[in-house]
Amino acid sequence: MFVLLAGPHSPLAFPRSIGAVEARRRSAVDGRPIVYWRAGCKYCLRLRFRLGRSARRLHWVDVWRDPAGASAVRTVNNGDETVPTVMVAGRPHVNPDPEWLRGRLPPTA
Repeated sequence: MFVLLAGPHSPLAFPRSIGAVEARRRSAVDGRPIVYWRAGCKYCLRLRFRLGRSARRLHWVDVWRDPAGASAVRTVNNGDETVPTVMVAGRPHVNPDPEWLRGRLPPTA
């Protein structure tokens, strides 16, 4: 039972994370949203699985591994480290609906 629960709540269930600075740089170039998340967060997990394959089209920043990412989240959430926080075109959205977010992804080439 533990193994069944551990897998989806581990960082392995998410696309590879990058640092917040790199995510902002890449987002400025390709227009993809940035998702600030952490392992074990049920709302992050819900977002990840409901996005399906589209999740690979976002930049993911693990706030537990990247202090700059944690700071960015606290800045837009009045000091709270609330995740998932998604930056779309420079505007923060806390725990957005996955369908809404999918509609904000730039078209694929």
